[in-house]
Order: sequence, then C-alpha cells, then structure tokens
Amino acid sequence: MNSAPLVSVIIPAYNAAWCVRRAVDSVLAQTFRDFELIVVDDGSTDNTASVLAEYGEQLHVLRKPNGGLSSARNAGIKAAQGRYVTFLDADDWWRPEKLARQMSLMEERPELVFCSTRTSVQTPDGRALPDWRCACDDGSALAAIFQTNAHVAGSGSAVMARREAFRQAGGFDETLRSLEDIDMWMRLAAIGKYTCIDEPLTIIEKRSDSMSGNLEAMRTSAIAVMKKNRHLLPPDMRGGFWRAAYAGMLADYAKWEYRRGRTGLAMAHLLQGLLLAPIQRGRLLASLLFAILTRQTL
Repeated sequence: MNSAPLVSVIIPAYNAAWCVRRAVDSVLAQTFRDFELIVVDDGSTDNTASVLAEYGEQLHVLRKPNGGLSSARNAGIKAAQGRYVTFLDADDWWRPEKLARQMSLMEERPELVFCSTRTSVQTPDGRALPDWRCACDDGSALAAIFQTNAHVAGSGSAVMARREAFRQAGGFDETLRSLEDIDMWMRLAAIGKYTCIDEPLTIIEKRSDSMSGNLEAMRTSAIAVMKKNRHLLPPDMRGGFWRAAYAGMLADYAKWEYRRGRTGLAMAHLLQGLLLAPIQRGRLLASLLFAILTRQTL
C-alpha cells in the first residue's frame, strides 16, 4: 500500500473545460512531487469531464452536483490524504517551484498554520497587471485581515495550510456568495501564524465576469464575514478596533459604489462608518463624503 502523499492539491472546476488543462498542467509540472491532485468537478455541463479524463491516473476526479466553490473545496478537503492542503482555481496556474518553496517553509516553521505567495495578475489577453504583493509581516495576521481583507496574497490559488487546521477551523462557509476565502483565512489566523513568500509563484487571471466583479455579492458577504468573525478577535479588539476595521471596509465599498454611479449607496456607507468610528476613521470618511458631494474623481 502506498503511503499517503505529503500534499493534497485541490482544483474546484465548474464548466472549466476552457481553462482547467492549464491549471492541471501547472500542478503536474511542479518540482516537488509528493502530492496528490484532486479535481472536484462541481456539476459541470460542458466537457470538463472529458478534458480531465485525458489525464488518466495522474489525478483523481470527484464529481458532485453543483454546489458552488465552497462546497467543491470542502469535498476536496474531505477526500484529501495529505498533511498539507493547497488550492488552485481552475482559471489560475502556478510556477514550477510553488509547492517546493511552500513545503520547505511549512516544514521549517511548525508554528505556521498557513502561507501564501506573492501573485502575478494578468488579463485574459496576457497583459500584466500589478502584482498582488505580500503585506508586511509584522503583527497579528487576524487583525491585518480584518483591516485589509486582501491581506493574504493570492488568496484561494496561493494558500497552503495544514490539513489539521481545517479540522479545527471547520469547512468553507457554503452560505457565502463571495469572500469565502477571507472568512476561512480569518478562522485559520485565529488558530496560528501566517506568512507570505515574496516570490510571484502564483498567477491569477482577472476577468470582468469573475465573482470579484459582483460588487453587491461581495459587499453583502464582506459585511457578514466581518460580523460573524468578530468573536475571533481578542476581547480588547472587539470594540474600537473592530468598529474601525468595519468602517474601513464600508469606505472601500463606498468608493467602488461611487465609481459605478451609485452615489446614494456610497454616501450611506460613509455615514454608517462615521457613526461607528468617528474618531478612528472620521477624517477618512469625511474626506470621501466631501469628494462625493463635490463630484470629484475617486
């Protein structure tokens, strides 16, 4: 009987025939070889299944009724045998040293619960956008994620975590329509430490039809995530710190709403933020409100 692999790689795939081959090939090209590759076909109605069948025993395909990204990831985690789990969205891909660099880091630093990598971002036509860089690693990752939801570089396609940590944290929240990654990283950060490898080992494609383009779903989920995980913060950070972080999140969405012509909604976010954190975020929120009222460009 073969021993269990050290790493389980999970690729959720829904109607991904157009891109999943690139993702799979990037995993199979890794210099680190002690892994299993699990592709979760989340009820695809295109020819994703036939594309995956071409790989034979190089990967394990799980097929399930469509349940969304969190459901697919949870199915993959349940089937995983590795000591470590890492994810790759079907439309993203890795550079060959990605697993090797993360494995070396996680084995050398047992205090780490999860890590990610600096991430290259590009458009579907191959035009490079600014990298998703590693943030400063100088304090609590949990606090940093509350303050900046995008703190974990690369997010779902860059993170490697200890499988045991998912048992402690619970699965991805299948009720969220967006930001399920952020919700999970908060829960992992409450268990232990996080860091980021400052090398662009992950590549993600930014498309206009991606979930990140659904502002309403993102805003609703961001509010839910900030509220549901408030209890994870130390008691002395559940008051003013949390209100300031929440108000900062509202400020971000106010800017995005304003850019899309939703001025009334943007102003409502800013006023709510002012009520929550008038001292910590008052200057920022007031300046944004003034800019909107005077129709400045944000």
